[in-house]
Amino acid sequence: MRQGATGMSERTTKRSLVKAITYRIVIVILDFTVIYLLTGKVDIALGFMLISNIYTTAACFIHERIWNKIKWGIK
Repeated sequence: MRQGATGMSERTTKRSLVKAITYRIVIVILDFTVIYLLTGKVDIALGFMLISNIYTTAACFIHERIWNKIKWGIK
């Protein structure tokens, strides 16, 4: 972690983006697996996986950036 001028750790936008992408890879695999096991249909599993992961990736990234601005809980 980088140390900012105040001595507090900073999280970069690049780090947040990479973190969001790697997390989403795990979620994509889980989404596909669960939907496929429930439906037995590859096309439905792929469709759900694609749509849900577009908007949830954006939400995860925005959520991470907001939390990086909150000082609570950082020593």
